[in-house]
Amino acid sequence: MELPFHVYDVFTDTPFTGNPLAIVEEAGGLSTAQMQTIAREFNLSETIFVQPPEDATQTARVRIFFPTAEIDFAGHPTIGCALHLAGQLGLDHVVLGENAGLVPVEIADGVATLSAPVLPHPHGPDCDPALAARAVGLDALGFASHTPAVFAGGPAFVYLPVADREALRRARPVEPYWSQLMVACDVDSAYLYCRSSDGYDARMFSPTAGIPEDPATGSASAILAAQLLASDALSEGTTHLTLTQGEDMGRLSRIGFEAEVTDGALSRVRISGCAVPISRGFIRVT
Repeated sequence: MELPFHVYDVFTDTPFTGNPLAIVEEAGGLSTAQMQTIAREFNLSETIFVQPPEDATQTARVRIFFPTAEIDFAGHPTIGCALHLAGQLGLDHVVLGENAGLVPVEIADGVATLSAPVLPHPHGPDCDPALAARAVGLDALGFASHTPAVFAGGPAFVYLPVADREALRRARPVEPYWSQLMVACDVDSAYLYCRSSDGYDARMFSPTAGIPEDPATGSASAILAAQLLASDALSEGTTHLTLTQGEDMGRLSRIGFEAEVTDGALSRVRISGCAVPISRGFIRVT
C-alpha cells in the first residue's frame, strides 16, 4: 500500500526556510505504530496524518507525531495542514480534530490563523534560574520582569528569557545540566526568547524529543502568551506581535501572535503564518 504525502515549509513564504512539515493523506487505516514509523522515516520535527472527520464539526481528524512520540497539539502542522486542505477543498475556514480538541483555522490571503485549543496555564514546579542558565550555557537569564517559568497548553515548555540577541545566538543545550533541567521542570523542551523591534526573537531546543533545534514552534508561540502575561508584558485587550525563529539555523520563520486579555486573564490566543509547498509523492506502508 502507498499513501500520498506532501511536504510544506511552514511559517514562511520562501522555499527552504521556515519549518518543514510532512502531511500524509488517506491515513485513516494506519495504526499508531505505523504512523510513528512513518514520522521517524521523514525525520522532520513533526508529521501530520490526515484521517476522515469523526463528525460534522471537523474538516478532518488529524494526528501529529514527533520522530519519537505522538503529541496532542502543534502549531506548524496545524497551519500547514489547514492551508493544504483549504487549497484542495476551496475553503476559507478549516476545523481540525486534534487530540487536544477542535482547532479552528481561518484562511485569508494565503495566511492561516489558528485559535489555540487550550489556553496556556502554569505547569509543574518552579524553574531554578541558576540551573536553567547553566543548561543553556549562559551566565544568567532574564530581563525586565521576565524570569524563567514553565507553562503548558497541550505540550509544555520551560520559557527562558535572555538578555539580548547575542546571548540568544550563543545559547545551546549543555549536559548534564540540560537533562537535570528537563527532569526538574517536567518538560522535554525549552523556548528561549529576547526582545526584538516588533516582538520577540526565539529559539526552541528539544533534543530529548528528537529535535535538536526547531525552526518554528507554533505551540510554544501560543503558550508564550502565559509567560508574557506573567511577565507584565501583555496589556488588557488585544496584543499583536511578530515572533521570529530559526534564524540561527538558516531557516528564518515568522509567526504572527495575537493574545487577548480580559480582566487580567488570557481569553484567547491566536497564531498565524504562511506555508509553501516543497515536494509531494507516495510513501510505502507495510
